[in-house]
Amino acid sequence: MAPNPRFLFLSKKHDEALASISYGVERRKGFILITGEVGTGKTTICRALLNRFKNVDSALILNPSMTEAELLTAIAEDFGLPAESSIKDNIGNLNRFLLGGRAKGKNAVVIIDESQDLSEKALEMVRLLSNLETETEKLLQIVLMGQPELREKLGSKELRQLNQRIAVRYHLEPLDNPETKKYIFHRLKVAGTSGKYVRFTDGATDRIFDFTKGYPRLINILCDRVLTAGYVGDKRVIDEDLVFKSSQELENPVHPGIFQKR
Repeated sequence: MAPNPRFLFLSKKHDEALASISYGVERRKGFILITGEVGTGKTTICRALLNRFKNVDSALILNPSMTEAELLTAIAEDFGLPAESSIKDNIGNLNRFLLGGRAKGKNAVVIIDESQDLSEKALEMVRLLSNLETETEKLLQIVLMGQPELREKLGSKELRQLNQRIAVRYHLEPLDNPETKKYIFHRLKVAGTSGKYVRFTDGATDRIFDFTKGYPRLINILCDRVLTAGYVGDKRVIDEDLVFKSSQELENPVHPGIFQKR
């Protein structure tokens, strides 16, 4: 269940999301917005990005429920800078750090996960950070990742200045049925088996898609329960009946009834 980038499955949608972020960072576009429902794999993408960036200083904020001053301090500390007592001093240190990196040919990116939890004041602070620039380019690239509510928040009158600055946008959708099957096979392969020890029938994967609607986190939850049941019952072939029985023992608070028979 941890967002381990080793298990990242690059569906067309996830690949497009990664490409959108990479393009925005490499071209120094400033603001990049990635949204998606709960469990679509946004945090895993965050982790994968950190492993992909070359010659890029990065700061990752996973819990942005903080004041604007606390957010700025967290960003500075993640870049390895000393925390200052004032917002002005923190911004000054950050600006010097970014200019020094640019002189060395380096880029810098801040990734804020769960950005829908940012307060309006914290989002305004993020907008002010985008003012750190030269005459030709942005010194700091900012990736806002969050649930669909983030788009609604940015659409408010109070945040229209920030919304207008977002140069790259992508909404991450859940997997379709064929991608769900490939996703399950991919995770089995990364874990050390590609059907040699455990096999899911087509009926089983169809049932998993019916129950989860292609949300990777829900697929992980259900498949973990299914594999446990298979282990207990000494079954190496996971069939539709085992998936159905396992789903009856689960309930999802985000999508009530999603693990009930249709």
